[in-house]
Amino acid sequence: MKRIILTGFMGAGKTTVGKLLSRKLGYVFFDTDQLIEKQAGMSVSRIFATMGEEKFRSLETEILKGAWTKEENWVLSVGGGLPMKEENRKLLRKIGTVVYLRVQADTVLERLKGDTSRPLLQGDNVKERVDALLEYRGTRYEDGADFAVDVDGKTPEMVVGDVIEKLEHANGTLNN
Repeated sequence: MKRIILTGFMGAGKTTVGKLLSRKLGYVFFDTDQLIEKQAGMSVSRIFATMGEEKFRSLETEILKGAWTKEENWVLSVGGGLPMKEENRKLLRKIGTVVYLRVQADTVLERLKGDTSRPLLQGDNVKERVDALLEYRGTRYEDGADFAVDVDGKTPEMVVGDVIEKLEHANGTLNN
């Protein structure tokens, strides 16, 4: 049984890399935001607007404890804030190999320029907020990960190759 969890800041490419990685390995792909949206019957931004961030964060923890984790081989992309709770970091490490996709602020801002669906990127001083969030979250991502892969200046396919190389080095073969 192989379970790979991708963490990192918004715009790091967790979902894109996760889908490519799961296809390449023949694994099932899950995304916590999509699982939450399905369970709640509304978008992440709507959950933030109507129920608040605290409720959304509790839904993330509930999802980690969900029955979907009984699948055999899978790749899971988690929301950027999910690993901020120590409880979630412990759950992630318990259920799979955690890979931190490390990204720099300039890459985030370039990738997410014009994206209005991200609640934490709304308002003024976005660059300062991204820098501060990356600094704060970076240590928690590192703390909760088995290893990190840098994504800046790389295509999603290159990142997938780096992830596979590190996984094979850490865990041996990924094939069933």
